[in-house]
Amino acid sequence: MRIVFMGTPEFAVPSLKALIQEHQVVGVFCQPDKPVGRHQNKLQSPPVKVCAQTHSIPVYQPEKLRDGAALTILRELAPELIVVAAYGRILPDEILALPLKGCINVHSSLLPKYRGAAPINWAILNGEVETGVTIMHMASELDAGDVILQQSTPIHPEETAEMLYGRLAELGGKMILEAVAQIEAGTASRIPQDHEQATLAPMLSKALSPVDWTRSAWEIHNQIRGLVPWPSATTDVITGDTMKLHRSCLPGTKSSACPGVIVAAGKEGIDIACGDGQVLRILELQAPGKKKMSAAAYLAGNPIQVK
Repeated sequence: MRIVFMGTPEFAVPSLKALIQEHQVVGVFCQPDKPVGRHQNKLQSPPVKVCAQTHSIPVYQPEKLRDGAALTILRELAPELIVVAAYGRILPDEILALPLKGCINVHSSLLPKYRGAAPINWAILNGEVETGVTIMHMASELDAGDVILQQSTPIHPEETAEMLYGRLAELGGKMILEAVAQIEAGTASRIPQDHEQATLAPMLSKALSPVDWTRSAWEIHNQIRGLVPWPSATTDVITGDTMKLHRSCLPGTKSSACPGVIVAAGKEGIDIACGDGQVLRILELQAPGKKKMSAAAYLAGNPIQVK
């Protein structure tokens, strides 16, 4: 089948690779290269672009989708199907209507829950114990199309958003081939979503970073793992400077200390009292201007006196 693929980050790469093996991918759309480095003077290609170029597939990086230029390119490519995975742009109606077999999307949640830009992060931030991947027919409304396939997977208690991201990316790569095969055979399901059950997963921001130690240990643990690798949970209770927190655990110990007080610091980590009387153990952190390191390594050079 002639397919145009639209995606940008690493999450989309397994889906693109799977399609390349089984189908004719005639073009790839992704977002423009981004400036990186301290002086923002170097351009970094999106992972999907790198993958496509490795397989000699034409790559298109339009700044806009509504000025007619992208539609002209797509008409020339004449895809039977458009597959989208974390493209980061909303497709206008004229593009959705172009392919004979429609447009489908690989989304990293169990829709209708967590529609939007950051479903993996918000599932962890909200303490979900299960998530998954949905393959759906695309509609004008954001992530609201009829479902073709869904597959769930548990979220492990110590799993960060970064870890889960990789697992769901691979799952999406496996599922997309089954969905495309069903579309090709004319057997693909169209299961309407229950829109009343829809929840949103908006873009992340640094406003989510500061830890409020009056919250429960479980909630703060979810905040830490849900904001990895960006924007990261932060706190100033360890040294007075704002530090990033990258990994934590729940040791199951209690404390009568005020929330935010360090109650233990050693080779196992840094234990901090939380609002529910439970202790949260910091396992990995990052001081300002430094690389991330284990709490034990940090304490070796920066001992903390526990009151």
